[in-house]
Amino acid sequence: MTSDRTRERLAGRLGDAGIRSVHVLNVIRHIPRHLFVDEALATRAYEDTALPIGHGQTISQPFVVARMTEIVIRHGMPQRVLEIGTGSGYQAAVLSALVGQVYTVERIRALHERSRELFRRLGLTNIRSRLADGHEGWSTAGPYDAILLTAATPTIPTALFEQLKEGGELLAPVGGEVQELRIYRRQDGALVEEGIEPVTFVPMRPGVQ
Repeated sequence: MTSDRTRERLAGRLGDAGIRSVHVLNVIRHIPRHLFVDEALATRAYEDTALPIGHGQTISQPFVVARMTEIVIRHGMPQRVLEIGTGSGYQAAVLSALVGQVYTVERIRALHERSRELFRRLGLTNIRSRLADGHEGWSTAGPYDAILLTAATPTIPTALFEQLKEGGELLAPVGGEVQELRIYRRQDGALVEEGIEPVTFVPMRPGVQ
């Protein structure tokens, strides 16, 4: 269940499904995804599927995590990345192996505390966590080379665009029942938008609980 061979098989399936980054696939081979799911679901941790983590949230399908990570690093390894929606912490853990510093915001206290403890146990010292409303971002740690949202929103909060560096990119699932993964690039003071592919994420919620 938790063997290197099991993770190797997952990386192989992701490669077959279209993930091309050797760096991302190598990280998938080494991050223990079973630690990021409930113990009762640990036997399913290396399936390419989303799984519930409580509080109406899910740990994203490994392909989606790999795909978003591949997009974030496709022009090089960013130094400062902001993640909105820590959830289980798996996406942040994957990013932490490839970028300089990860700042991650979660609105649900139980998930925030669990993921922060897991980062500590795994020695992921380049991840900083915050309990806050993701719509506000984390302005004091910005601006960021890249921002990614792990929950869907009909419109991107203005505060997040304001925390993006010139030349930086924001990656987000946009929409309601029908969603599309989109990239917004800050270029010459304006935002250039690009649609990537259909996706399905839980909705982004306001406030802290």
